[in-house]
Amino acid sequence: MRAPIAASDTHPAEASSAGLKPSVRTRRRVLEWGARFAAPLLGSAAAVLVFAGAGVPSYWGDEAASVVSAGRPLPSLFAMLAHVDAVHGLYYLFLHGWTALVGTSEALVRLPSAVAIGFAVAGTVVLGVRLGSRSTGILAGMVLAVLPVATRLGIEARSYPFVMAAGVWLLVWLVVLVRRQELRWFVWSAYAAACAAALYLYLYLALLVFAQLAIVMALRGTRPTMLRWLAASVIAALLAVPILLVGISQSDQVSFLARRDYASAESVLVRQWFGTAEWFAAVGWLLVLAAVATVAFVPAMRGSRPLVVIASAWIAAPTAALLVIDAWIAPTYNPRYLSFCAPALAMLLAVGLRGLGVVVAELSRRDGARRLIPLVGLVLVAALSVPGYLAQRGPFGKGGADFRQAADVIAARASTGDAIVFDDSVRPSRKPRLALNLYPDRFAGLDDVALRQPLAATNRLWDAVTPLDEVDDVREHSRVWAVVVGRKAPDLDTLRLLGFSVERAIPVHRVVVYEMVRP
Repeated sequence: MRAPIAASDTHPAEASSAGLKPSVRTRRRVLEWGARFAAPLLGSAAAVLVFAGAGVPSYWGDEAASVVSAGRPLPSLFAMLAHVDAVHGLYYLFLHGWTALVGTSEALVRLPSAVAIGFAVAGTVVLGVRLGSRSTGILAGMVLAVLPVATRLGIEARSYPFVMAAGVWLLVWLVVLVRRQELRWFVWSAYAAACAAALYLYLYLALLVFAQLAIVMALRGTRPTMLRWLAASVIAALLAVPILLVGISQSDQVSFLARRDYASAESVLVRQWFGTAEWFAAVGWLLVLAAVATVAFVPAMRGSRPLVVIASAWIAAPTAALLVIDAWIAPTYNPRYLSFCAPALAMLLAVGLRGLGVVVAELSRRDGARRLIPLVGLVLVAALSVPGYLAQRGPFGKGGADFRQAADVIAARASTGDAIVFDDSVRPSRKPRLALNLYPDRFAGLDDVALRQPLAATNRLWDAVTPLDEVDDVREHSRVWAVVVGRKAPDLDTLRLLGFSVERAIPVHRVVVYEMVRP
């Protein structure tokens, strides 16, 4: 069902095409066609924009968890999920099938994420149209397509882009149900099942309940409609009990959050949405303020009040809930975990841009400003996103990860029969051993002397290794390649004690590859 067009965005009825020149009629038909199919067109364009350069950056630690987990045989994968990362299990299963078809190159593994961002953009357009107006929805979709949170996650082999798309389309569905005053139980049961499935995709999507409540309240859902939504929410929660219990039992896997300074104003206001660009965040939050101010005080913008209320609740309530849990119960906050709220920010920015256009038009008495100012603002937002977009697509765009580049050095210089060792003194997501897990073909013929138990034979996320000072096999080699973070690592000292000396050191980016030999 297509959303009705807001009255403020329609052409006057008397503008019949009968008396217009052929060129004007053609242009008008093109515009009407574009508006009708704005959601799929913008979604497709966003997917292409986001996917550009997807194969350039090396995988990073979190993506390594996805790729190596997806590469396990299914029995090994299920054994691992019973022990760790069950909350990502549905995505790993999808990726298991996908990589079996296309392989594990960065571009192809990240392609579904770019497509998911396209679906999220399309959903944002539809939701913006239904809650506000045609121009608001189209503008919101364009804004989301260039937000750093979307362009970053769209080239990342993680479930977050899928979660963003699922969240926005669940809300579109709920708006339809509330507006129709839907009372059929089988329809609400289907909605409950979809919500439950989304929780298996990502447990934190339970926080979407705040946006759902805002929709029911802001659209003045009838009492029977509200009761059915409550029933659907309870059914979804009951269906999700298994993943909730498993997630709680595996909560130690996020204990590292206690050692990270994530729950800060800089994370909440900047990194969560805009990367590290404080100036971009300043412009963004000024536009959010403009959205709130114009719907409160400008009569022409009052039709956007439901949208602003819903989007504000969609952003603020989940963020506040995670911060409270993080502070008082257990570490839970990470800027990435709330990426499903990005469409709400895009809609607020769109309303802010439209509000500025209305204000300028009324003050200058130039009606053209209603369209010109939002377009200028959109260009400004897009321009502000360019540095971050390009940085995300650099060779080390994933936080400096250089696993592929390190693997390429080994492939180019090492010889069959050489030993290979990896620095094991850093946190799991940065361990250089991930280069071997991600690009095993580059290490063919080398002796992985510290390996005790490979991934497929363990229920852990990573290989089991033996400390180098307990490995006897290394003594049988005259040449060892050591991949370490920085220029100091315990394993280098161990190798020196065994009679090895540094033949050469090859800096990559975050890691250094040492060729060590002994007589």
